[in-house]
Amino acid sequence: MFSRAAPRVTARAANFAQCEASQLTPRTWRPVQQHLSCRYRSTAREQFREQFRKSPIMFPLALLSVVGVAGWAVVYIPWYYKNVIQKPYHNFPEPVAKKLRRAIFYSRGKHLDVREANKYFRQALQLAIEMGMDQFSDEIMGVKYAIAALFEEQGHYDMACDVLEIMRADTQRWIDEFSHKHITDGNRSRVKKNMVQICLKVGQLYDCKYVNDPELGEKRLVEAVERALEEQQRRETEGVKPGEGDWMTNEEIGATLETLGQHYEQNDAHYLALPLFLRALELCSPTSCHSVVLMNNVSTSVAQQTPPPQALASSSPSSPSSFPNTPAPPRSALVEQARQWANKALERAGSMTEQDEECNVGCAVATHNLGEFFEMEGRIEEARQKYTEAKRLAKKLSFREGQANAQAGLARLNELEKVQK
Repeated sequence: MFSRAAPRVTARAANFAQCEASQLTPRTWRPVQQHLSCRYRSTAREQFREQFRKSPIMFPLALLSVVGVAGWAVVYIPWYYKNVIQKPYHNFPEPVAKKLRRAIFYSRGKHLDVREANKYFRQALQLAIEMGMDQFSDEIMGVKYAIAALFEEQGHYDMACDVLEIMRADTQRWIDEFSHKHITDGNRSRVKKNMVQICLKVGQLYDCKYVNDPELGEKRLVEAVERALEEQQRRETEGVKPGEGDWMTNEEIGATLETLGQHYEQNDAHYLALPLFLRALELCSPTSCHSVVLMNNVSTSVAQQTPPPQALASSSPSSPSSFPNTPAPPRSALVEQARQWANKALERAGSMTEQDEECNVGCAVATHNLGEFFEMEGRIEEARQKYTEAKRLAKKLSFREGQANAQAGLARLNELEKVQK
């Protein structure tokens, strides 16, 4: 009995298991899918509602902020890539541009590394040569200027001078050998203008206190002035040839003359600085506030005139370059002329329709100069008045150097009064 009943129970159990399996499989899988998707949607909706209920003001603001940042990123990132990463280097082949980006990266900020920046700058120049770029184009010359500027900013003035001297020698070689072939395409004028700028910059570096080589600085500045005036005179005499291109403007030539004049002024050769300042003033626009600065320079040079004895002594009568034996003008006459130039500077500054900082600083300097001229003549009260006015103007403009000079002038007057008493 037992043996016959056992198979029937087993069969029934197997049938029951199959039936249950066939019924459970679809009923447990499909509802889970539908339940999870519905649950996700309902959960997100409920979370938004819950957050809005808790923060009806801050939650919408947060959503707007997220959307705004996303929109800003969508607009700004393409603009940054186009205008900051690509545009400054669009005139360079991409391999050269890549090296330049690395060089600029190491040239500033917390990643500053002069050695690495110089390495990538030079690699960029080498690649440019291999890819056939013009070594005297504005782009390549700009890279070389950047190397010199990097050394100057980091205090390596000798290395900056070396870079500029190499540029000057290479440019001179190109002018001597190839300039006559590039008259009609404008390259001759462009390279010659670059030559003037190189001489000016290296001359200023030689003049700075960290290099302190005034003789070599004067040589380079004189070279810059001679080249600028020589080309200007040639164009006025022969005329501008077709395709030759523009030359330096009057303001640029005046700035070149002024730089040499400042060199002579720093070295107390005021008799050489005066004609340069006067010529620069002629080339400067009368509506420019820089003319006020030039008038102040003229005033200072006139007041400090000390012509060398050899310029006033008579030479042999047969010498074609002999100077007449005329006495030097009296000191009082020079001071009076200097005062007139200072007053002209004040009048010019007052006549400007649009006065900028240069005009205002020029007024303060001219007023201080008038105080010095009164001090030279022993007119203490007039000098005190001008120094006080100059100090007030300088303080109004936050012109610290002017304030210090005016205060020093007032201190000198106090000492002079004590001596006289």
